[in-house]
Amino acid sequence: MRITIRVKPNAKEYKLEKIDTHQFVACVKEPPQENKANKAMIELLSDHFNIPKSQIVIIMGLKSKQKVVELKNVI
Repeated sequence: MRITIRVKPNAKEYKLEKIDTHQFVACVKEPPQENKANKAMIELLSDHFNIPKSQIVIIMGLKSKQKVVELKNVI
């Protein structure tokens, strides 16, 4: 399953908001340097969808706030 995520780094709390069926907003406390915000977003998605972090891959937008993420083995 592929979803679109808008990441908000340097947030006050961790939060994942569902906008649409395949669109989310992820708020993470980490800064966008050294891939820290991406790792926090992957951990947030892992907890939300109850899948291992290894099953989550960033397809597009590695250095952007807008990302396309593939969740493997999720229907």
